[in-house]
Amino acid sequence: MKIADHRADIPAAGYTPADMAEAGLTAFFSIAEEWGLDSEQQRTLLGSPGRSTFFEWKKRKKAHLSRDTLDRLSYLLGIYKAVHILFSDATAIRWLHNPNSDTLFNGKTPLEYMLSGQLVALADVRRYLDWARG
Repeated sequence: MKIADHRADIPAAGYTPADMAEAGLTAFFSIAEEWGLDSEQQRTLLGSPGRSTFFEWKKRKKAHLSRDTLDRLSYLLGIYKAVHILFSDATAIRWLHNPNSDTLFNGKTPLEYMLSGQLVALADVRRYLDWARG
């Protein structure tokens, strides 16, 4: 096994994977409420977990999350932070929900683009916002 393969098992800054999952889910559900996302949109952004799993996460905020779900949470938290650095609170929500003519979005809203369900869409939006921040 390569050394890089072990990195996914090393908790960040002394936190356990369960700690990171709880913090990530708590933040995500607050963001989802602020963004006005329904349960199906939330599930899509989280990688389409089963309905019972999703509602258990929402209720308890404790879970063993896959690397994919942790990556999704990381991208979404970064997107949230970047949007709020670039825009006021009200403008940030409008930016997410308004059609965007930039090449990346091709007339879709940034939220619609992220709701394609692909991890790369979240990464693309995060990179786009990082580029916009300079």
